[in-house]
Amino acid sequence: MLEIASVTKRYGGQAALDGISLSVGEGAYLSLLGPSGSGKSTLLRVLAGYETPDAGQVTLDGRNLNAVPAHERGIGFVSQGFALFPHLSVFDNVAFGLRYHAHKPVRDSAETRRRVMETLEMVGLADYVQREIQQLSGGQKQRVALARTLVVRPRLCLLDEPLGALDANLRQRMTVELRRIHAALGITFFHVTGNEMEALAMGDRVVVLDQGRILQVDAPDTVYNRPSSIAVARFLNRYNLFSGRADGQGGIATAAGTVAAPRLCEQRQHAENVDFCIRIDKIRVQPEGEALAEDEAALMATYIASEFSGAIITHLFRLADERVVEVENHLSHRRPTEYDAGRRYSLVWPRDEGLVFPAQAVTREATARAAA
Repeated sequence: MLEIASVTKRYGGQAALDGISLSVGEGAYLSLLGPSGSGKSTLLRVLAGYETPDAGQVTLDGRNLNAVPAHERGIGFVSQGFALFPHLSVFDNVAFGLRYHAHKPVRDSAETRRRVMETLEMVGLADYVQREIQQLSGGQKQRVALARTLVVRPRLCLLDEPLGALDANLRQRMTVELRRIHAALGITFFHVTGNEMEALAMGDRVVVLDQGRILQVDAPDTVYNRPSSIAVARFLNRYNLFSGRADGQGGIATAAGTVAAPRLCEQRQHAENVDFCIRIDKIRVQPEGEALAEDEAALMATYIASEFSGAIITHLFRLADERVVEVENHLSHRRPTEYDAGRRYSLVWPRDEGLVFPAQAVTREATARAAA
């Protein structure tokens, strides 16, 4: 359906997009994750037709879009700031795209009303047709912006940080609503976000972007459990990261101590620099000196403090190299374990849960398949 082939976009000699290639299947829900400046919004603007690539090609249903104006592409765009008309009612905001469509404007008022009401019903705003925009909450404005885009039934819907302006409760509710609307319509959604949990929750596939290059394209659980590089693990904000050197004997020497490497890595005969990470919820804490099982790895650390966040508690520990690591526990109607500030503990995890990458490894492969 959508093919992005070797697309490059530069600003002042700096590549915002660096040879990106991506294939998106019909009806897919794709999340695009990356830090600020990674090229996420630039890619959306190229797809929408607001920017022209310096090289490469964008194809939709076999049609080359490079020279096609934005209003003729059949692509919907929902911006972070909603971009609603403040002087128009909810109804007229949503009807605008139908009445002024470039090729097939809807002149029949009954047809316009039918389609507008059908779409407002879908986003849960059928009772708000005559409301003024300034009378709406942030979540309601977001749904009006989405309805205005969806009412013309675009082949592809681009969502630029659609939940970024909402508070936590509204963001959670809109996450559910967007998935429901997508399932009802079957339109391909391309959802850009800098929030790792949002990206994992929303997409059938997650694209991780950095410095204008694709680092990984996979199902959310694969990205979460098996990031392709230390850079992806860092973006997920769920891993403790280390650098070290494989000792050729099944261990990795880090500045905080030597840990047992995953068994897939232990046969390396020659020392090499590596990056290592372990997810924060894979670690358990046990008293110093307590024996480890054969399949476990550990580091010694000093307890600092704990942070509560609803049903989750995060314990902070300081390693021998002064780095702070996180250990996450989920509370299940039990009193949380208490630790003594300044006391040393052993941080333990299943050795095969650790992930090892060549040092400073960054996935340079910019071609990835993301079919639904």
